Amino acid sequence: MLHKLIRRKPERQNQTLAERISQSKNEHIPAHIAIIMDGNGRWAKKRALPRVAGHHEGMKTVRKITRLANDLGVRALTVYAFSTENWKRPKLEVDFIMRLPEEFLGKYLPELIEQNVKVVMMGENETLPKHTQEAVRKAMEQTKDNTGLVLNFALNYGSRAEIAQAMQKIAQQIQEGTIDHTDVNEDLISQHLMTCDLPEPDLLIRTSGEVRLSNFMLWQLAYTEFWFTDTLWPDFDEACLLDAVESYQNRNRRYGGLKGEETN
Repeated sequence: MLHKLIRRKPERQNQTLAERISQSKNEHIPAHIAIIMDGNGRWAKKRALPRVAGHHEGMKTVRKITRLANDLGVRALTVYAFSTENWKRPKLEVDFIMRLPEEFLGKYLPELIEQNVKVVMMGENETLPKHTQEAVRKAMEQTKDNTGLVLNFALNYGSRAEIAQAMQKIAQQIQEGTIDHTDVNEDLISQHLMTCDLPEPDLLIRTSGEVRLSNFMLWQLAYTEFWFTDTLWPDFDEACLLDAVESYQNRNRRYGGLKGEETN
C-alpha cells in the first residue's frame, strides 16, 4: 500500500517541462496543495554547510513552487514553514528562520503582487517576533485584494492546538447560548479552524523521505491524497511538483464510496 504514496518514476519523463505543464492543465488540477517542506538541514549537512544555509536555499524553492502552482491554476498552496514544536531547535537556527519571512516577502512581494498571489498565514501570530509579524502583516495587507493563488504560510502552527482552540470557541458559544450542543457537526468544526476560508487540501506533499504528518492539518487531511518523496526540499523543483500532480491526476478519489456508483 505504501508504495502508492511514494514518488515513482514519472511516466512523462521524455516530455519537456512545458509539455508536461500543458498536459497537466488539461486534466484535473488539485485546488489546494499542502506541503511539508522537510530536509533543509540534511541538504546543508551533505554540503558541509550550516543548517541555516539549507533553510535559506529552501526559501528559494518556495518561490519556484509558488510560481508553478499559480501557473497550473492551483487555488491554494499551504507551506508548513514553522511548527509549534520547532521552538525546541537551537536558538540561532530559530532566530534565522524567523528572519526568513521578512527576507522572502521583502524580496519577492512585488513579484507575488504582479502574479496576483494573495498571502495569508495560519498559526499563533502573537508569539512570533515583532519583525516577523510585521513582514507577514505587510504582505497580507498589500495582497488582500488579489484573486489568484492563495499562498498560505503555516507559521508557528500546530494542528492539535488549532483543533483545541476551535473546541474552546464552540464550547463558549454553547455556554453563551448562541448555539446548542446538537449544532456541533463537522461543518461547524471546520468553520472554526484556521483554514475556514480555504478548501480542504486535495494533495499533501512531504519531502526528504519522512512519512508522517508531524501535527500538520490533522482534521483537514481526512480525504487528502498523500505523496512522499526522498528529495530534500531545497532540491524540490518544478519537475518534482509535476510528478506529484500527475500522480494525483492518476488516482481514483472515492471518498469512501465506489467511483461511478451512487448509494440512494
